[in-house]
Amino acid sequence: MEPGEIARPNVPSFYQTEINWDKLNKTKFYVVGAGIFSGVTLALYPLSLIKTRMQVASKDAVQKNAFSAFRNILKVDGVPGLYRGFGTVITGAIPARIVFLTSLETTKVASLKLVEPFKLSEPVQAAIANGIAGMSASLCSQAVFVPVDVVSQKLMVQGYSGFAKYNGGFDAARQIIKSDGIRGLYRGFGLSVVTYSPSSAVWWASYGASQHIIWKLLGHGNHDTSIPSQWKVASVQATGGVVAGAMTSCITTPLDTIKTRLQVIDNMEEKQNIRQVIKTLIAEDGWKGFYRGLGPRFFTMSAWGTTMIVAYEYLKRICLISEEI
Repeated sequence: MEPGEIARPNVPSFYQTEINWDKLNKTKFYVVGAGIFSGVTLALYPLSLIKTRMQVASKDAVQKNAFSAFRNILKVDGVPGLYRGFGTVITGAIPARIVFLTSLETTKVASLKLVEPFKLSEPVQAAIANGIAGMSASLCSQAVFVPVDVVSQKLMVQGYSGFAKYNGGFDAARQIIKSDGIRGLYRGFGLSVVTYSPSSAVWWASYGASQHIIWKLLGHGNHDTSIPSQWKVASVQATGGVVAGAMTSCITTPLDTIKTRLQVIDNMEEKQNIRQVIKTLIAEDGWKGFYRGLGPRFFTMSAWGTTMIVAYEYLKRICLISEEI
């Protein structure tokens, strides 16, 4: 029995909640997955927008908390203001997500086989394999994700606190290329890699390890071959998502704040590099400035992580290839 197979006799119950990549109907996985994750993005997008607004606000215009930022957006732009840049994100996220999920699953399988000979504890094995897979998936998807991130964040802050306005995502991309060339679409690429790759590694490592720990706390050990209910599985996965989101947001928010400001800063009076962005943040708010938007980022990552992982695991179950026994 290899780790990841599902519903086999004499297999610990926590293994029966996992499904390997080679057991999935790939066409169904990508098509249905695009719809599911688009719906999740639609529901949680306003949190990302509020977080971005708080991170790029100037000293004079800085929002004191997430609620005041939310109220200001509704006052100025109404409900549509909460979805600025959404079309660009959805359009670009589909290919980025395909690359990410394919790399994640294939690397996870290879990593599990790689760590098995070391006879580590199950949580440690899961953390290492999931962490490697998460980092690899993020690295592979950055080439697609960064231009989408740059354009969408410019749309999120357009007309706000002195930032330029655009006539949609294509207009924003055109103006970026006109001003800085193709490299303008990759502004902050290095910092994105430094931010999202460790973030993805921490998230998936935390999720993988917490799964095994939670199952053991619930009394499902190595010799337990009972199959848990779907509600129990979903609850454990959701809890793992919250744990992973909490750890990741606390560790990576400073890098995310710097990256976000660097990506949108070229609409201000003068461009800044990473060192200048850091100096500006410290001058405005001290070291706590690096944690601007921590609240929305925490809720975004926890809500997104919980919703995404439950939807993702559900997607894998409905895309499981039926086997003749």
